[in-house]
Amino acid sequence: MDTTQEQQFNEIKNNLATVKQRIVDTCQRMGRDPTSVRLLPVTKTVPAEKLRLAYAAGCHEMGENKIQEAREKFEALNDLDIKWAVIGHLQTNKAKYLARFASEFQALDSLKVAAELDKRLQNEGRAIDVYVQVNSSDEESKFGLPPEAVRDFVKELPSYSSLRIKGLMTLAIFSSDHDRVRECFIKMREIQAMLRQEAPSGLSFDELSMGMSGDYELAIEEGATVVRVGQAIFGKRPLPDSHYWPGLG
Repeated sequence: MDTTQEQQFNEIKNNLATVKQRIVDTCQRMGRDPTSVRLLPVTKTVPAEKLRLAYAAGCHEMGENKIQEAREKFEALNDLDIKWAVIGHLQTNKAKYLARFASEFQALDSLKVAAELDKRLQNEGRAIDVYVQVNSSDEESKFGLPPEAVRDFVKELPSYSSLRIKGLMTLAIFSSDHDRVRECFIKMREIQAMLRQEAPSGLSFDELSMGMSGDYELAIEEGATVVRVGQAIFGKRPLPDSHYWPGLG
């Protein structure tokens, strides 16, 4: 490891420790078990060489927004035991790639994608964990189901046996107004409570994936079980978030 790599390794390790401690502190403040919140490092735009250092620092799960970038990194880092999550919008014609390597898909909002992904997974002899994406901020530019459409959408999911439904995912409104951000998370908690009562048997909605680098503590306060953190671990990205997440920036 040269000097630059050592510096990068130490930065990632220290940032990771800081994020994990903030998760613990928030959980303790809310009377939650810190082990009830999973940290998913988001690695978009982070080069594969740097991710090797992140793996050595303790990042053994990684989340990617774009399937092509995820696929390239999976191939480059295939010698490492990394669990890959695809957390961004998926086009039907890209489902075949996701089915080959991902352990988790957090952005399901289409029955066409569900059907194609299920077919491709069955061909691969695999099943993966899946989260239903909800547009909790009601912004037209964002992917995800409208909250009022979630109940009927979920009723169709038992048809797709390779999709292990685990919970819900959302992107809150990108705002410095914490009350507006919190409203998105509260809405998700309410949808989760409804689905726990009404969802078809065999589907689980115990997981809530919500909260990113700027708002993950708020999300934990409102019940997040997965937080997706990128920049707080890896540093600022070369392009604004709006390049990766519609409706941001």
